[in-house]
Order: sequence, then structure tokens, then C-alpha cells
Amino acid sequence: MKKILFCVFFLTIIQFCQAQNKLSWQGYFSFNEIKDVSESSTTVLAASENALFSKNTSTNVLKTITTVDGLSGLTISAIYYSEAFKKTLVGYENGMMILINESDGSMLKIVDIINKQLPANTKKINHFMEYNGLVYVSCDFGIVQFNLTTSQFGDTYFIGDNGAEISVKQTTLFNGFIFAATSSGIRRADIANANLIDYNQWLVVNTGNWFSVEALDTELIAISDSGNIHRYNSNTFNSFFQLPQASVDMRAKNHNLFITTPSTVYVYNNQMVLTRQITNSQVLENTLNFSCTTAVGDRIFIGTKEKGMFFSTLSNVSAFENNTPTGPVKNNIFSIDVSPNTVWAVYGDYDTSYDPYPLDSYGISRFNVSGWLNIPYSEVYDAKSITRILVNPNNEKQVYASSFFSGLLRIENDVPNFLYNEKNSGLESITNAGADYIDVRINANAYDKAGNLWITNSRINNGLKVLKTNGQWGSYSMVPIFDIAENISYSSIAVDRNNVKWLGTNRDGVVGFNETTNTFKKMTFGTDTGNLPIADVRAIALDTKNQLWIGTTKGLRVLSNIGNFQSESQLKANPIIITEDGLAQELLYEQFITSIAVDGANNKWIGTADSGIFMVSSNGQETKYHFTINNSPLPSNYINDVKINNKTGEVFIVTNKGMVSFNGIATGANDNLNNVYVYPNPVRPTYTGTVKVAGLIDKANIKITDIEGNLVFETTSSGGTIEWDTTAFGKYKVASGVYMVFISAQDGGETKVKKVMIIR
Repeated sequence: MKKILFCVFFLTIIQFCQAQNKLSWQGYFSFNEIKDVSESSTTVLAASENALFSKNTSTNVLKTITTVDGLSGLTISAIYYSEAFKKTLVGYENGMMILINESDGSMLKIVDIINKQLPANTKKINHFMEYNGLVYVSCDFGIVQFNLTTSQFGDTYFIGDNGAEISVKQTTLFNGFIFAATSSGIRRADIANANLIDYNQWLVVNTGNWFSVEALDTELIAISDSGNIHRYNSNTFNSFFQLPQASVDMRAKNHNLFITTPSTVYVYNNQMVLTRQITNSQVLENTLNFSCTTAVGDRIFIGTKEKGMFFSTLSNVSAFENNTPTGPVKNNIFSIDVSPNTVWAVYGDYDTSYDPYPLDSYGISRFNVSGWLNIPYSEVYDAKSITRILVNPNNEKQVYASSFFSGLLRIENDVPNFLYNEKNSGLESITNAGADYIDVRINANAYDKAGNLWITNSRINNGLKVLKTNGQWGSYSMVPIFDIAENISYSSIAVDRNNVKWLGTNRDGVVGFNETTNTFKKMTFGTDTGNLPIADVRAIALDTKNQLWIGTTKGLRVLSNIGNFQSESQLKANPIIITEDGLAQELLYEQFITSIAVDGANNKWIGTADSGIFMVSSNGQETKYHFTINNSPLPSNYINDVKINNKTGEVFIVTNKGMVSFNGIATGANDNLNNVYVYPNPVRPTYTGTVKVAGLIDKANIKITDIEGNLVFETTSSGGTIEWDTTAFGKYKVASGVYMVFISAQDGGETKVKKVMIIR
């Protein structure tokens, strides 16, 4: 009884957390890399890298499931839908399993395989096969039984020689026997045998390395690791046909057998007669790589590694259509920029040593209310390894993308229209590449208040460039400040209110440059030379209190007053010391910091390379949030970038396995109260969130009263938005009615009154 109660409680908690996630989080995932597919009589279900989507073939309705709904951000390796139990099993490369109940949408994470005392690299789940309410889970160590009724694991079968661990790729049931395709032969056992845990019950039918085995009505088919198709003749498997490529998937559906190779799908009937052969060029283009195939009714669905899932009809040859949910090109987004109405994403990257090779060719993505627009590589003037993108703050229709190989790309009205490089601008190729080799490494970029675009040009002497509003280029030598300027790579740049440019570098810490006085100053490793924990700086950000926050590969530092740039001969940054459990310690000590963003309330969002993301108060003394894969929809703890929509407060968090956003309320402060609004309004009975008052000026006083003038809430804004939990000072939910919102500036010089209706 206790176990039942615990399970009910556990599932309730999961559903509660999912509800909270949906209120606070949004997912922006790519569904292009299809790992596996499953189906019911009316619906096809596809697993991408770390998300699911389904399409109902009758209604054509597409649905998605992501980490926001409760999935793990780990890499999916197999999926199976049980029509009898209305449950979906999701298997992962690390051995984790998630059980999704169709009836209520609840998800149960199952870690039994992860917890097995086996090498971590042998726990991958390869395949699910259902029989009599049991699912036989093929793993890289053997087979595990899973009971769909009890949602619990049963026996584990180690079926290698002398009971050794062996990689099982696929199982199938044929004439009362369970057949297993393994890395050391095809093995079989009587499915009714109560002692299948005994390896002696598993007989070797054929030796060798086998990729798959599948029953097709009266036929039993197996494919070797080299792509040789075999038929079973009640004794052994005999060669039938040698595929030109190794198989990546085989499954029987609707009396047809679908064999998938990277470039071709072969469709056989139950007499093993080839009825259809589909090449990648017939689906889209010959560079496309297939990953799996299935069928629902007369529709064939083909999963690909790059473009999602395509479908057509089986009976009549017709054009293939793509039915993949829209999203970015891939999940490993390297960096983004966010404006009030758009999100831009780029995929090019470099390693921790700033090496961009092998060069990436992924193009650029843009998201707005209309959805995703993916600009292909063919339209970006062959710009490779695009690592940064920046929206013009004075013209949202103009965007600049930095290529860490090809130069600077200009995009206007969503169309790339010019590439600045070493031939047509002040940009330069790295100095030690050789006369005939061009490598123009543009990375960090920022606008100054006059509208000039400042960019960094790595591995050259004149590493700081500016594209002025009149179209002219300026160039500044970094030789006076660096010992060997041509060895420097730049990570980040920020322009402060005094027009000083601050640059993060890989070897020499942070450099400040005052254009007016032509002054350089540097903070680097060492107590007397800037007090950075290491000279490798990956992120810098300016906050609203004139402070420079510096993220390095070994921790965090803050330059408390950037206004001292001219007066102090040696600038010095300091750690933030916090007290935890009565002990003084350094905030984010030794953490590899990848990104820093400042929200409208001057809170800092700090991304790390392996510990998720922290949101700390304006002075760093309070950690308000620490999101990881264990307590949030983050798909990975490796944060590539973080940016904030200052109009809405939405925090976009980019990881190496997908992008999510957190619906913060810390929006940027407005100049006046002309655009104040309250939402949602009215507040309906089904709404469980908070009421927001947005469009505020900083430090505005907000009082909320009932219609009779009784005060129920009061606060002072920090930034442009406040929220009210619709309680009377946190004591009880207020009753239905109209509530007055009185807003006044700190000096009382400006006021505004709004109303909000609450319906219980």
C-alpha cells in the first residue's frame, strides 16, 4: 500500500512540476535529427535528438513534447508506443527510460538501467519489443524485461558466451522464439521458457556481427553489420541480398518490410519481393541522410538526420512532404541576439582554444511571431562558422553576423545582402596564415550610443575595428597593450556609457579602450595587474550601476566603478564574497563562465560550462535561481549563451542541446508612464499565475486597492515590471471584483491609474 501511495504521490509531483514548467518556461527545439519512430493505427510518433513530435494522419495535427513537458535533455536512442497500454517508452543513450501515459500525460523517469553496476558506455537502449504486456528492452549489455502493467523492470538477460555482457541491437518474436541480433551472433530462446535468465537457454543460430532481426508474417529477416540481408529457413540465416550501404533501420509494418540505409529505403512485401525503392534525391536531395522508416495505413514516413521527417503514400508514387515542427536548424546553437520582437541564432563555433576547424556551414535562424525562418548556408555568401549575431538597436530590420573565418555579414529585412571581408573593408586575415590563405576571424560585436558598430578581429595586430554610421571603417592597433597582439583571440565586447570599449581576450584578460583619449588599460591575472583569477576571459557585461562583470574560465570578477578608467593607473577587479553556512566564500569560485546577461532589475544571469545557469541579485549576494537539468527544463548544463528581451523580461538560455526561455518579469525601465498596462486583464478563474503591471519607470510606487479603497498590495518597481500574486499582502486570495492600480514616480511628478478585474 505504501508503494502505491508513493507512486501516486510521485506522479502527482511530476504533473505539478510539468504544470509549473509550462507556466514559466518555453522550448525552442530543433526536430530535424530523427533518432527513431513508432506508430499507432492513426498516428506516427518521432523522436528527435531530445524531443518528440507526433502527427495524426487523420487530422494532420502536429504535437510536440520537450523538456518543458518533462522529457530529459539527454540524447534519445529509441522510442516505442504500446497501443494496447496507451503508453510511450522513450529510451536514452545513457540507459534512462521515460514512460509517458497517454491518459493523463504524466511522465515517469526510470533509472534502473542507469543504476546497474555496469560500464556507463554499455547502457544505451537500442530497441523495444512488446509481447504479452512485457517489453523486451535491447541494450548494449543485454536484454531487460519491462512490465507495462506495473511499470517495473523484471529479469535481465546476459546472453553472451558464458553469460557475458553483449550488445543486443534488436529482438523479435517468431514461431514461439525470441530472436536477438547481437554483436556476437544471432541468438534465440523459447519465449515461454521461465529460465531465460540462464544464458545456456540462448542458442547461437548464426555467428557474426548482426545489426537487426525482424519477423515479417511467415518470414524472419536479419541484416548483418555490413548490410547483408538474410532469410531464415527454420535452421539458419542465408544471404539474400547485399545492400550497397550498411542498414540503419529495419522494421515490419502492415505486412511490409522497410529497410533503411543512409541514402535509400527498400520496401519489401511479405514474400520478400521488392515493391518500392526510394532514394534521398526522390525525397529532397542526394545529400540527405535517412535514419528510419515506418508506415501508418497507406502513408510511409521517413526520418532523416538533417531535415526531420517526410511522408508520402505507399500505393501511389507521389511527392514527399515534410511534416516536421518548425524550429532552429539544430539544437547546438552557439549564440543568439534578442530584440523586442525577434530572436536570431547562429551555429558556427570554436573550441576552448578558439579553433573553428572543422568549419561549420549552417546558415542563420530567426524566430518571431510568424515562426522560424532558417536562412541556408547557400544564401549567406559562403560565410562559415558564424559565431555571433547582433541586431541594430536603432533598426530592428538590420542585423550583423560575425563569421570566425569569412568576415562580417549584413542582413536586412531577413535577407543577407553583403559580406565584409579583407577585400572590401577594413577587416584583415590572420597574420600567420600565409599569403594565399584567407582566414578573417570576426567574433564579438557591440554598438555604441552614436550607432557605430564595434567588432573584434582576432589574431591580427589591429584587432579592434569599427564600422561607422557613414559606412567608413576605422581600425585600432592593439600592439601598445599586448606583447604579441597577433596571438590574441577576442571573446566579447561591451561599450559603456562613457563610450569606453571593454574587450575580453583569451590571453590578456580585459582591455579597456577610450577612443577620445586614445587610452588603453588592461586587467589580467595577478593581484597587482588586475586581480583576475586567470587571463582567459569568456564573457563581460555592464550593469545599470556602472559595474563591469567579468566571467573567466576560472571564476567571476567585478570592476566596481568603470568611471575610474581615466583616473586609475591600474584597474582592479574583485571577487564577490558571500556567506554560506557561516563561511565566507567566493561566488562562482573556479567556475568556467560562458555568458553573462543583465536583466531590467539589474539581476545577473550567469551561464557556466557545466553547472547550468545562476541568477544572482544586483550585488551578487543572493542567488535567486540556480537552474540545472535536475530542477528545470534545461536540456544541458553547458550554457552557450544567455540573452534577455528587455521589453518582455523573457530570458533566453542557449545550451549545447537546445534553447529554452524563462518567463522573467525583470523588464527594462521605461522613460515615462505613458505605456503602462496590466495583464492578464480580466483574471479568469482558470488562471493560476500572477498579475503583471508593465511599462513602468524605475522605482515607481505601485499601490493596489479594492473598489472601496482598501489597500491589498504595495511595492516599488525595480525595472519595468512588477507582479502581484492576487493576494492581500500574501495572506489570502482577494475576492472577485475590480481593483485599482495606482502608480506614481518616486518624486511624485508623474502618476497613472489602471484597473484590473478579477473573476474567481
